[in-house]
Amino acid sequence: MMLEIIATSLTDAIAAERSGADRLELCVALTEGGLTPSLGLVEAVVAGVNIPVHVIVRPHSRTFHYDDDDLAVMIADIRHIKRAGAAGVVVGVLTEERKVNTDALSRLLEETGEMKVTFHRAFDEIEDQLEALEVIARFPQIQRILTSGGQAPAPEAAEQLKKLVDKSKDTSVLILAGNGMNPETLSSLVSATGLEEVHFGSAVRVNRSFMYPIDGAIITAIKSELEHS
Repeated sequence: MMLEIIATSLTDAIAAERSGADRLELCVALTEGGLTPSLGLVEAVVAGVNIPVHVIVRPHSRTFHYDDDDLAVMIADIRHIKRAGAAGVVVGVLTEERKVNTDALSRLLEETGEMKVTFHRAFDEIEDQLEALEVIARFPQIQRILTSGGQAPAPEAAEQLKKLVDKSKDTSVLILAGNGMNPETLSSLVSATGLEEVHFGSAVRVNRSFMYPIDGAIITAIKSELEHS
């Protein structure tokens, strides 16, 4: 089982790695759902840890439908992130009708090179997720989709997550469950869905809030549970 942890600082990243995280998603402005971090932070975290660092590329929180100016910024960010040595990027682009924007996605993926790619929770605004999974799976650069199975927190969407996991087995895309993940329901969610990767944010922090630091003991406990599940 792969355990991904959200980091918003170098301190977070180091604490997560020491406690057993397998991979980091680096982002800032979590009150807005996560935005692209500064280049300085990307460079510091990539240099400061040995586990893979995946960096979110999201220029603003208004919408997941981006115009040409937004895409130009995102392309420039991907280039900088790639030069900084990050292992991957986390992106998501939709049409105004809330379907996968394949044209915009193609433009972004042209810049990713050998980096890993996650399609982020823009996916959870899509009505027909099984169809969207098929669309995303046509892009060989994309390894995984971060999703809670819709608008509800992941622990409340086990049935949908299982459908996505089952469908993903016919593709090269993995399902990474995130949003509302907590240690109390983790084991039952994994056993009910067949998930192979999970993504934790506020639940591994003091007071379960991004306003507080990472609690390494929680990450260690989660990792231990995953290894025995």
